Amino acid sequence: MQFGLFTVGDLTADPHTGRPPTEQERIRATVAIARKAEEIGLDVFATGEHHNPPFVSSSPTTLLAYIAARTERIILSTSTTLITTNDPVKIAEDFAVLQHLADGRVDLMMGRGNTGPVYPWFGKDIRQGIPLAIENYALLHKLWREESVDWKGRFRTPLQGFTSVPRPLDGVPPFVWHGSIRSPEIAEQAAYYGDGFFANHIFWPTHHFQRLIELYRTRYAHYGHGRPEQAQVGLGGQIFIGKNSQDAIRTYRPYFDNSPVYRGGPSLEEYMDQTPLTVGSPQQVIDKTLTFREHFGDYQRQLFVIDGGGIPLEVVLEQLEVFGEEVLPVLRKEFAAGRPADVPAGPVHPAAR
Repeated sequence: MQFGLFTVGDLTADPHTGRPPTEQERIRATVAIARKAEEIGLDVFATGEHHNPPFVSSSPTTLLAYIAARTERIILSTSTTLITTNDPVKIAEDFAVLQHLADGRVDLMMGRGNTGPVYPWFGKDIRQGIPLAIENYALLHKLWREESVDWKGRFRTPLQGFTSVPRPLDGVPPFVWHGSIRSPEIAEQAAYYGDGFFANHIFWPTHHFQRLIELYRTRYAHYGHGRPEQAQVGLGGQIFIGKNSQDAIRTYRPYFDNSPVYRGGPSLEEYMDQTPLTVGSPQQVIDKTLTFREHFGDYQRQLFVIDGGGIPLEVVLEQLEVFGEEVLPVLRKEFAAGRPADVPAGPVHPAAR
């Protein structure tokens, strides 16, 4: 079982000061958070991809390469790589370079993105989002596995005898997760290729994601990759830790109310009741996270958001200290208990083991 963080790289004002971080401050804070994640023993650090304000996460491979040079063990990933608006050839090249630089400590998560205007910015039609995701990934999958590629599709110019360089490290492509909040077509795509399926289990209730994950597991077995229980599943989550629930809620509420993601929607208490958002003591974080296995079965990767909504870097680092000392060891022990021996561990490139 892998535990880690993911960030969306938002530039949100601290509600106590009214001042947002500068772009450079936010980018450097992200690096500091990644290094702290490794220090406390987390397995994965992931960043999203956004091309619009109020975000700074427009170039994940650049950011992850910089982090790779300042870390030694942690797996570096994306929590979204826009398979719809990025050229598959460029994705193949960029992540292969990152693989070599990071000695295999790299995987990525494909997604369509949740910002409509990004499609025309990159010359694409949002109405073709699902077909773009399916066709572009089919090409990317081929580019990493064949040295001479002939290709003809609907959405890009044909390729003849094309070789993507560099080749994947030791001939093993980065592991791919397919991320989705609502699309059964993406669960089907992940199952078809035998890739991972990541349910960004943050904003919607559990029963919604249970249906998607069950579809993925069933179709994974249908395509002959293994039993449903052996499919590679990842989940998102969001936490804020205090000494007790009252302290945690009192401290976190201004950030929740100020968040561009949550602002204007249900209350903090409603979100906590209906979604995986957990604001409370270390034991409350442990208890709620452990319910995920009850709902979804044994799974491979759990990523948390800790840094959104204008939370200052020093507070995020304090959160990580508490998480590393009081939460992570218990989660590792409890998730390992009773886990069937034939359920795979989280994916790791052979060079990084």
